Amino acid sequence: MPDFSIGVDLGGTNLRIAAISTEGKMLEKVALSTKGALGPGHVIGEMCDAILQLTSQYKSGGKFLGVGVGFPGIIDMETGMLRKSANLPGWSEYPVHDEIERRLGARVFLENDGNTAALGEKWLGAGRDISGDMAMLTLGTGIGGGIVIDGKIFHGMNGMSGEFGHVTIEPDGVPCGCGNHGCAERYASATAIVRMGREAIEAGKAPGLARLAASGTEFSAKAIYDLAMGGDEPARQIFQRFGRVLGILLADLVNVFNLNMYVVGGGVVPAWDAFAPTMFEVVRERSVVYAATAPADPMGNKGGPDTRRVTIITPALLGSDAGLYGGARLPAL
Repeated sequence: MPDFSIGVDLGGTNLRIAAISTEGKMLEKVALSTKGALGPGHVIGEMCDAILQLTSQYKSGGKFLGVGVGFPGIIDMETGMLRKSANLPGWSEYPVHDEIERRLGARVFLENDGNTAALGEKWLGAGRDISGDMAMLTLGTGIGGGIVIDGKIFHGMNGMSGEFGHVTIEPDGVPCGCGNHGCAERYASATAIVRMGREAIEAGKAPGLARLAASGTEFSAKAIYDLAMGGDEPARQIFQRFGRVLGILLADLVNVFNLNMYVVGGGVVPAWDAFAPTMFEVVRERSVVYAATAPADPMGNKGGPDTRRVTIITPALLGSDAGLYGGARLPAL
């Protein structure tokens, strides 16, 4: 039995836990419901019970290295306190690290969930074959992300780096829950796609979207994507705007960081073909660094590998398991 660690992905709705070997093989995965209304003590209790059950199955044949947990919120890296989480109300200023470690009697590592996803993609996903550094953007309800330098997460001063969703795109734009206006996640997230769809309906310029909304089918980013792929022009324009904003954000990141790779993950990635062409066009227009280092075929549809030092922008490969792999990687670093 190989040495292993436990990766945990705690979301506002779902709690997923996996035993993963040091070679990156997923030994077993458990999925639970996050019963957040019952409070952090109850959720952590269920989490720790599942972790203890998994470790008892595998530690007899291999060394147990510890537990890495990805949380959707701001974590104080020095104290292990969860400072704030929009998806876990009632958890503010909660001593998550100490409580989990007390119950398990094992090494515990806490991270923002965007950071664990980035680390997972660097270890076993889109970034596994590059020797350099990378950043990851996770596009879902909002925009999260993480930066991996020399194989390790870059935290910044106190663990709050990688807040890509709150980069200002339009100074006087749509209000954001953070208190700012015009944040990137208000235009380039699944929530933003739905909002832009409803705005197009209200303007009376999108009969196809109006029929979709009235059909009883869930009015979601995926449904709007399906409409766009069917040739509906207003739906196509939403994804073009999405790609434009994402391109502006990526151009800024490329200019500032000059990293080897930028990985785009999250629930919107299946719509890559709808927004990526516009995204690449805008990145090339707005980033002098990308214009000088772009691959011959950014979309990767033809030709062999580019032998130059290039800036790679690519979709994630691990899907929703990226955070589990990244969490399990933490104890081994």
